[in-house]
Amino acid sequence: MPALTLREILALDPVRAAEPELLAGHTALDRPVRWVHSSEVYEGANFLDGGELLLTNGFGLMDAGEEVRRRYVRELASRGVAGLAVEVGRSLPAMPAEVVDEARRRELPLLALHRVVPFVRITEAANRAIVARGLSGRSVVRPWGDDHTAALLADLADRAALNQPEVEARAALAGFHPGPGARLVGVSLHGTREVGTVDRAVRLLGGAGVLRAAFPGDVLALLSLPGARPGDPVKAVQEVFRKAADPGLTVAVGHAVSASQGGWLRWSDTLRAARTTLELALTVPAAEPASPDGPLVTSSRALALERELTRGGVDANRERLAALVQHTLGPLLAWEAAHPSDLVRTLETHLRNGCSPTRTAALLHIGRQSLYQRLDRIGSLLDLDINDPELLGELLTATCAHRLVERPSGARGTARPATTLPQTNYPRTA
Repeated sequence: MPALTLREILALDPVRAAEPELLAGHTALDRPVRWVHSSEVYEGANFLDGGELLLTNGFGLMDAGEEVRRRYVRELASRGVAGLAVEVGRSLPAMPAEVVDEARRRELPLLALHRVVPFVRITEAANRAIVARGLSGRSVVRPWGDDHTAALLADLADRAALNQPEVEARAALAGFHPGPGARLVGVSLHGTREVGTVDRAVRLLGGAGVLRAAFPGDVLALLSLPGARPGDPVKAVQEVFRKAADPGLTVAVGHAVSASQGGWLRWSDTLRAARTTLELALTVPAAEPASPDGPLVTSSRALALERELTRGGVDANRERLAALVQHTLGPLLAWEAAHPSDLVRTLETHLRNGCSPTRTAALLHIGRQSLYQRLDRIGSLLDLDINDPELLGELLTATCAHRLVERPSGARGTARPATTLPQTNYPRTA
């Protein structure tokens, strides 16, 4: 299907409401329009890629000289813009004659907008139409057919070549409208091919928006939590998935990002963090045992250390991590080789839980007195005060590295069997 043309853009309701008058370029109305945006920068033609319909209120043209106005039109034409629309009657009383003359010389469509319509209303309607036409006209065969939501999530997860207006327009086309101050959280689920779990979690959150789709390896979702919602958004998302997900499912939650700051790359970051976390959750041994009666719900922050230690893969880092483990935990490993014990795991659990004896003992299912005996032995073998704040980072890194390179790999949680890795590369949609 051909791209949307300037003639079709002019037929959109918000454009018609601005009462456009075509002053030049009558033969070029069937030019394809790649994008519509507004700008009051009159020396910014070099930042245009071509094919844009440019909207301006004309304020910068009002006090400019004749040659400056002509040069502005020439530069736009040389960049291959689809057209120029200028609001007249407010900042600019009337279209300057030299602008009309130069546009006619260059066969550049020039529009005078006689009524004030917020440009955001025009750009939103036009760009939605452009995106919809582009998606419906793609010839690439996608496993999700005409599912525009899946296509957008796939492009974000794959960090395809995108721009912020396109992402926002495609999100709006899918009914996703993050409000002012909204926080976005990416989620990846394994063990189901249905989006029902995500829908249940969204209902429990109340007032959250969502983009979600099922893919061959997992279900991927981008949740939008209102900015006014109190508390930690990542914790909130984890909590609702613990209630909404069935036993046996693995749910990985990315970090929270601002919907308005950082652009689409931040949207992509939280989705990619969720997927990386899911892969780790399915392939590296767990730091703590998971409940066999419920879903495993983890987050990118919970596996941040594992993610950093395994950049490039466990095998690529195995020699380096093994050396780190031996240097830091050598005496403890020698003791464990000669005496059946669980001291390394005890130390990691203790460190990961803020050195809280109550929580550590509960997670290890031992009494506090037994825990104190283990901690005393660990400190004695390493000849260290394991509660020394200066040592916490080194000890936690070493115990985590030991778990990654020494313990048998498999799904998180001792009660979960090893499972197939999720598909990590989405087919490209464009």
